[in-house]
Amino acid sequence: MRIIAGKWRSRRIESPADARARPTTDFVREAWMAIVGDRLRDACVLDLFAGAGAMGLEALSRGAESCDFVELFQANLDALGRNIATLGATGCRLHRADALRFAAKADPLAYDVAFADPPYTTGHAARIADLFRRQPFARILGVEHNQREDVGPGDHRRYGTTVVTFLEAP
Repeated sequence: MRIIAGKWRSRRIESPADARARPTTDFVREAWMAIVGDRLRDACVLDLFAGAGAMGLEALSRGAESCDFVELFQANLDALGRNIATLGATGCRLHRADALRFAAKADPLAYDVAFADPPYTTGHAARIADLFRRQPFARILGVEHNQREDVGPGDHRRYGTTVVTFLEAP
């Protein structure tokens, strides 16, 4: 994996250590960042189901001020820590936690931009979207999911079998 744009453009980062993880492709990550790009300057970002941190690190590379990375599996957090060190990233906070529980406890609109890339087979994409609709923890949330998973209404962007659904706080 690599950082696509910004101050760390083309720098290589480690992939998630967990074999069950499915990193967001460069193509989808680039499209995702193009959609939220104007909101990243000095933003407070949340990267749920962070894996090795590609989404949050990409946001930091493009001007975000800080990022909270939430990941449950220690091996992925270890890879994320190495990626942060490799890039010399600052403003990073790592949380070993269940992403749904973390988001449920977040203050309303605590973040400017939030990314969620849960495993496709868990139904967590629909759960995080439902949680956001009840209590928005960011101004905008992007949720990556398989085309077969219904996450409800939102701005759906399809890339092959991958969909990124954007939800905005009222």
